Amino acid sequence: MLDHWSSLWTEDDNFYYDLTTRNRSDLACLVSLITGEEVQTVDGYIREIADDLELREHIKASLVEDSSLRDVCPGFGRREGWYAFIRTLKPAIVVETGVHHGVGACVITAALMRNAEEGHRGYYFGTDIDLNSGFLLKGKYREYGEILFGDSIKSIDALQLKIDIFINDSDHSAEYEWLEYKAVESKLSECSLVLGDNSHVTSALNKWSRAQGRPFAFFKEEPREHWYPGAGIGVSPTSVPLISSNGKF
Repeated sequence: MLDHWSSLWTEDDNFYYDLTTRNRSDLACLVSLITGEEVQTVDGYIREIADDLELREHIKASLVEDSSLRDVCPGFGRREGWYAFIRTLKPAIVVETGVHHGVGACVITAALMRNAEEGHRGYYFGTDIDLNSGFLLKGKYREYGEILFGDSIKSIDALQLKIDIFINDSDHSAEYEWLEYKAVESKLSECSLVLGDNSHVTSALNKWSRAQGRPFAFFKEEPREHWYPGAGIGVSPTSVPLISSNGKF
């Protein structure tokens, strides 16, 4: 499988792929446990993003404009978990540090778009030091978010808004990851969720969560038909369950 992948004109750091059926089921159960939402509802949200052919075509069409990415097959992987959390919790403000192409940005804004259709308007801020990042965030997805260029910690410090969901996905050193959590802790809303994209490598989110008296859990990816063993999601909610019985964040 690796020999076949290495012969393609595709990306070489994000390893876009889908999750196995079993892994999606495990993910739905974790989101349900953290949020207090019925697992059947969460299953529906995961199917919603997994079956979003319009978004997949948007990403594919934009990526193939670069001939070096012409063989990319977009897969959302753990980002389906980000989507399910956002659809469940209906946040007003979502921040993601580290945008790269913008697949995560599009998944997040797709969730915010559907939330808005249900009367829960939200907005996305991505941060990145690369001025070429986030090129996928265009068209209707751009209506629900924007990219803040520059050092992520400085961008977080400059935000004068309470953050409901924070996703760390920038510099993957444990030291910088920790600094991001320290920068965001005073910006988090009273009921908040922090997700770590590097928790399969570092214990930064685990340690920060313990210091803050927050629960911590970890979801391990199981990629479908891909050589990469998978990354995961570190999950740090204010409390468990995170929403009340009437579904309010």
